[in-house]
Amino acid sequence: MSVSTGLQKKPAETAATSLMPQRSALRARAGLSRTAKYVLLVFFLIIVLMPVYVLIVTSLKPPQDVNPATSWGLPVRWPWEPAFEGGPTGFDNWALAWNALSASIGRTFLLAIPAALIASFLGAMNGFVLARWRFPYADVVFTFILFGMFIPYQAIMTPLVQMKTSLGLPSDVSTLLVVHVIYGLPICTLIFRNYYAGIPHELMEAARMDGSGMLRTFRSIVLPLSLPGFVVTIIWQFTSAWNDFLFALFLSNQNEGPVSLALNNLAQGAQLANYGAAMAGALLASLPTLVVYIVLGKYFIGGLMSGSVKS
Repeated sequence: MSVSTGLQKKPAETAATSLMPQRSALRARAGLSRTAKYVLLVFFLIIVLMPVYVLIVTSLKPPQDVNPATSWGLPVRWPWEPAFEGGPTGFDNWALAWNALSASIGRTFLLAIPAALIASFLGAMNGFVLARWRFPYADVVFTFILFGMFIPYQAIMTPLVQMKTSLGLPSDVSTLLVVHVIYGLPICTLIFRNYYAGIPHELMEAARMDGSGMLRTFRSIVLPLSLPGFVVTIIWQFTSAWNDFLFALFLSNQNEGPVSLALNNLAQGAQLANYGAAMAGALLASLPTLVVYIVLGKYFIGGLMSGSVKS
């Protein structure tokens, strides 16, 4: 019995032994592919972070230590070290940038947050009506709404300024808020229409059978399912409003405008003599959007993909 059992196991052991070199080769190939992937990721990460590095190290240098020849070098004197002859230090750059931008940063929050929320909510209502409550010429209306996405800012700037002047609108963030809400509606409508197209028809029919109208269905059933779409549109609109410069340049002024306009004034006001303050201001101005993407980045990608596969 023991001899026959040994004879029966021998072919299986031989086959397993013959497969071992193949498995080793596959593991080695997979390891090499993974290593190459990580090397490429690190390479692209370095390329992306190079401007950030220059921003940070330049913001920590006093004006007398900033020049093109040493732009890649670390500060000769760190901000916590005493400066020669009582001159400015790297911390003075950040203090100057904060004093110049703090008021405009607060105004930009008052612009970007309401613009993102209002445009997202109106886009959600538009997308729901166009996706689920069909009406005559709905596709034509949707096409006209999408047409607003392809109109460049420069093409409407002159008539927009003329309209602002004729209506007597103030040159502050309240006017920019209205403009960003209107200009953000097309992209928000598109995202929500594609997202709501994937909601099961049975859910809508069940709501109708229960006697729910359009508004109640939207409020009680659709809105609780809309979190991924809202994450996408809020991040998109917040970033667009925060980083906008062209609308701010034409529709606001230096004293009542957002942070992008104040940052430009900071650089030009110093006539680029203090590069460190300009770099510190750029970092301060970009910090809110960076935090938003770090906190909500994975939800942004998931929500964008969930809407992109709908028809």
